[in-house]
Amino acid sequence: MRPVKFRMPHTLTLLFFLMLAAMVATWIIPQGQFATELTDTGRSVVVPGTFEVSAERSFLTPWDFFRAIPRAFAAAQDIIFFLFIIGGVLAVIRASGTVDALLGRLLERFGTRPAMLIFAVTFVFALASSAVGASGEYIPFVLILVALCRAMRMDAMVAVGMIVAGYGIGYGMASFNQYTVVVAQGIAEVPTYSGAGLKLALLVPFVLIGVHHVWRYARRVQDDPTKSLVGDVEIPGLEEQSGAYPAMSGVHLLVLGGFLAALGVAIYGIRFHGWYLIELGACFLILGVFTAAVARISPSEVASRFVRGAGDLTETALLVGVARGIALVMEDGQILHTIVHALSVPLSTVGPELAAVGMLTMQSILNLFVPSGSGQAFVTMPLMAPLGDLVGVSRQVTVLAFQMGDGFTNMLIPTNAVLMGILGMGGIPYDRWFRFCLPLFLKLFAAGSLVLVVAVMVGYG
Repeated sequence: MRPVKFRMPHTLTLLFFLMLAAMVATWIIPQGQFATELTDTGRSVVVPGTFEVSAERSFLTPWDFFRAIPRAFAAAQDIIFFLFIIGGVLAVIRASGTVDALLGRLLERFGTRPAMLIFAVTFVFALASSAVGASGEYIPFVLILVALCRAMRMDAMVAVGMIVAGYGIGYGMASFNQYTVVVAQGIAEVPTYSGAGLKLALLVPFVLIGVHHVWRYARRVQDDPTKSLVGDVEIPGLEEQSGAYPAMSGVHLLVLGGFLAALGVAIYGIRFHGWYLIELGACFLILGVFTAAVARISPSEVASRFVRGAGDLTETALLVGVARGIALVMEDGQILHTIVHALSVPLSTVGPELAAVGMLTMQSILNLFVPSGSGQAFVTMPLMAPLGDLVGVSRQVTVLAFQMGDGFTNMLIPTNAVLMGILGMGGIPYDRWFRFCLPLFLKLFAAGSLVLVVAVMVGYG
């Protein structure tokens, strides 16, 4: 009798079963709640010492479970529609020949220096995440970097690895990120942007950890393409380049300038006017119209290309929606505060160094349930800040532990809609990404733990 060979399920199937596991957890874990109060900005924060187990228990039903799926799609609609817009606009830009011309120039510059490419991309994305909280803005770069890496005898995993490593490390070592640093420091009642010197100094060493991990894998694939984790995976929306790359023309430069201008306007709006994916999508729609005009692409051709490009990302949109459903089921089941309380209690029984590492561990676990950085800060920082006072961990170290726990696990958790969007754009199944990224997460977690222990010992505050 031939043994049955195990096959990893499709990523969508995997996420669906994680949703089921979340619902089962709501039947087992006691329901409980902290009292909450409103901040000056209108957000709810928990009140320490007020946790109570619910007197009456309610159970989610199978009907509630299936209702959660369309509700999750509605909750994730901003990033889902942004993905459709990006897919369509990039298809129009591709029709202008700009992407192929740009790839040709990048190959001339980095074709024999892949390590320099990996460092440059990872560092720039880490710096942007650290400074302005960039994340979803990276999605438009995925297909371009995938095509570039494949032309350099690497694969899609390398391209996505550069982006996600930069994103996760940038959030973990953020200095001015308004979504995590500003919110967490405000709740912990420490001066805004204080302690930035240490995080700026640590950004490059942590980036080098990420670069080393991605480069080792890239070199292995270049030496032996059969070692690729995604060699058999078809990438949606990626057209293989045949023949020589076109020369960079004036039209291509105009389109490229429009792309940079759209991104610059969007980042400015995000930083100073509270914009996010809706406004970012509008900027890229304007870019698509601009590209069609300067490249003289007919309206019918634009429509055809746009529909085809958006259609290529249907699977990615489905992954994002179901991923959001995992956290939604846990919220409906009222077990989030119970998990927060259970994780925080043991921290009061250990010394300050171990407590700091415990905070990092706790924040890493909770990021699975609350993938929003600011949302996690509102739930956990009101508890962690006074708890740190009791065990001898300064509030600055507490904020740093929160940042690392949020940022590093952003690279790994399937409930992170931005991660699932990037993976979907790159055509990378989640199980293969997990195999690639878990060792990197463990390296960053170990380095982060060491930093926290030293920070407690030297009185970082």
